[in-house]
Amino acid sequence: MPAKQSSTTPTTPAAAAAAKKPGARKLAAPKAPPLTAPITVDAGDWTGDGAPLGAHVSIAGGTWEAASRAREISATGAQVFTKQANRWVEREIDEAEATRFREAMAETHVRWICAHDSYLINLASPDAPLRARSVESFRAELRRCHALRLDALVSHPGNYMDDRGSGIARNADGIVQALEAEVGPTRLLMELTAGQGTVLGSTFEEMADLLGRIPAPLRARVGVCLDTAHVWAAGYDLVGDYDGVWQRFGDVLGFQQLGCLHLNDSKAKLGSHLDRHELIGEGTIGGDVFRRIMTDDRLAHVPRIIETPKGDTPAETDGRMLRTLRSYAAC
Repeated sequence: MPAKQSSTTPTTPAAAAAAKKPGARKLAAPKAPPLTAPITVDAGDWTGDGAPLGAHVSIAGGTWEAASRAREISATGAQVFTKQANRWVEREIDEAEATRFREAMAETHVRWICAHDSYLINLASPDAPLRARSVESFRAELRRCHALRLDALVSHPGNYMDDRGSGIARNADGIVQALEAEVGPTRLLMELTAGQGTVLGSTFEEMADLLGRIPAPLRARVGVCLDTAHVWAAGYDLVGDYDGVWQRFGDVLGFQQLGCLHLNDSKAKLGSHLDRHELIGEGTIGGDVFRRIMTDDRLAHVPRIIETPKGDTPAETDGRMLRTLRSYAAC
């Protein structure tokens, strides 16, 4: 059994690996270019995006600076953090910041925006103080998203630590508490996981169980985010049984639940339960799967966000990934 967690240590494997996640680089994010700067990054033709397509972009300098970074890569969709993802410190977003954010985004081609919540949150924890802190942090995440009028908040299911069934129940109860307390326009999207350790939500059936515990009046405010690297690591063979995986998703969860795709190749093997993102077409999943996703009618209107490694030149690397995906869609 894993060691008991404290409120100052990572609460999930996702938290422990957060330094490898988008927006959590050790190096400071490059300064955002002015909104009026010429676009020099070749990210492909954004006008052909049938569904919003973009990347996780940094909010360094202020939430509104995400707009410049999204514009720089000709994004039509974007994902952000609304605070530092690896700190418990919460903050509120006032109307001045929210207005500045929305006005900046209006100067871009972005038409769909989500946030990813803090990696420290663990609504499934059996540690009462940690779980209470997680619920409060989760509520604060929702408040910030509502204030910014974001389309969605992506959240990982928690780490059950003791008993899986009890963890699912605690996770669902935490979601219900937060949704009842924080009402607004942002839809909650629970992200399928790679299944490392005692993390919940790595199978379609377990995610369906979690969502099924949410009362019907709240269920319309909740959906699913599918990360290609996660489901691959969880054992869903997108390479060898692409149609079978999506058939199972439709049968168990339903395509109406799918609110976002995280398009990431993987450094990890099929079924390894390791969450290791790779550049599109350069990992163990390979380009053909992403080509199929970009031309799959079942997914035609689902926003898609990349969380691939950024290296030392985030805009250029993200631009190359978006250009690749747009080229797949044009085939």
